Amino acid sequence: MSLSTRRRDEGIPRGPRRAVVTGGAGFLGSYLCERLIERGTEVICMDNLLTGSPDNVAHLMGRPGFRLVECDLTGFVHVPGDVDLVLHFASAASPVDYLRHPIETLKVGSLGTLHALGLARDKGARFVLASTSEVYGDPLEHPQREDYWGNVNPVGPRSVYDEAKRFAESLTTAYRNAHGTDTAIVRIFNTYGPRMRPHDGRAIPTFIRQALSGEPITVTGDGGQTRSVCYVTDTVEGVLALAESDFSGPVNIGNPAELTMLALAETVRDLTGSSSPIAFVERPADDPAVRRPDTSLAASRLGWRPQVDLPDGLRRTIAWFTEELRGSGPAPRRRGAPVH
Repeated sequence: MSLSTRRRDEGIPRGPRRAVVTGGAGFLGSYLCERLIERGTEVICMDNLLTGSPDNVAHLMGRPGFRLVECDLTGFVHVPGDVDLVLHFASAASPVDYLRHPIETLKVGSLGTLHALGLARDKGARFVLASTSEVYGDPLEHPQREDYWGNVNPVGPRSVYDEAKRFAESLTTAYRNAHGTDTAIVRIFNTYGPRMRPHDGRAIPTFIRQALSGEPITVTGDGGQTRSVCYVTDTVEGVLALAESDFSGPVNIGNPAELTMLALAETVRDLTGSSSPIAFVERPADDPAVRRPDTSLAASRLGWRPQVDLPDGLRRTIAWFTEELRGSGPAPRRRGAPVH
């Protein structure tokens, strides 16, 4: 029986009453906390603040029902009282972060997932694992469907993230099969939006920061590799649709609109009005050549489709970065602006 069905049967409004969000002070986790609070759910936000920040949830600190708990999920985890939902989003997610913290990334994907699953089992809560499109590796099938097993280098530099998530999926499935834990797996494709860190190494914040600062926009390789990027509010609605369903997944959540990295860089430059040149730099090892989700399963099982198109999402993100970067350096030179 799904979480929402149980609540309807009990005469309680749809959705969880009390949720734990691991990695809740991170980029995506903070939006999940915010949306749950808006829905009237009490939220325990757990984060070791390795890559997350209290700033991401500062606006929630005074809200009734929200609590930030600084803790390491790879150690002992205890939450007093009832819990209806565990959203396991604790992990470094950008290459800069997981290459800087390889052991921590592997530990949170293994031990952290074990402890989060144990919490969900103990509380009788629904458990949702944040997996990733990176489980598909450098895919030999395109677009990527959930029944594709992937093409991952287990000893490459990206393996600390890819294999941590693949193991987490296996462990989640084992808990479902061996213990009857109510679990689900969401494979999240590239997500962007406000609250991303300017120097986190991912393409969109890097391109926006460089464009706004008048620096060269660095595109790896020849820029022909593709990605599919999804605005953060769309990703969050997809995750919560899965959480409130009885579907176990895995299910892809992402925007199936595919574009090259060069086209993405040029779009950012156009929307910022920047005169930054495009600079081509060395492509990282095991960087996927293509990435596009098949989201037909999310549409049919969850009734979910992305709503925010790329120009709109980028404008919102650029506006946020403009405020964040204000006063941190010289104003960017715009096309057509006089040069002094």
